[in-house]
Amino acid sequence: MMTFEYQVQPGDFTNAGFASSQVKKTLKQLNVDSAVIKRVVVALYEAEVNIVAHAHKGMIYVTIDNDKITIKLEDEGPGIPDIDLAMTAGYSTASPHVREMGFGAGMGLPNIKNNVDYLNVKSEVGVGTTVEIVVNF
Repeated sequence: MMTFEYQVQPGDFTNAGFASSQVKKTLKQLNVDSAVIKRVVVALYEAEVNIVAHAHKGMIYVTIDNDKITIKLEDEGPGIPDIDLAMTAGYSTASPHVREMGFGAGMGLPNIKNNVDYLNVKSEVGVGTTVEIVVNF
């Protein structure tokens, strides 16, 4: 088993995707199937960008086992008032500034859901959000 932690800086779109690129490199070194790697990277990137776009601070915890990868993302931020609505393709609360940079299309959570075997989103308005992801190998 391997574990990794990544701190995510809010508003730092230049480095958004750092964790997903590091995890991708590690999974390639472990000879994980490329289709699985793609699913992991898409899901993790989307979740990572959500922290950058919306939160005040965030952490990503990655555990790679023999048969799965488990990712937990925790942030302190505005939270998600309606998770079901946020899971709807095209729904976005991104600021105009974030949208001008090409983010905030409202596909983050739907893309995560479509690429993982397990997704759990917990959120408290004004406190933050925790996203748990599992992708089986």
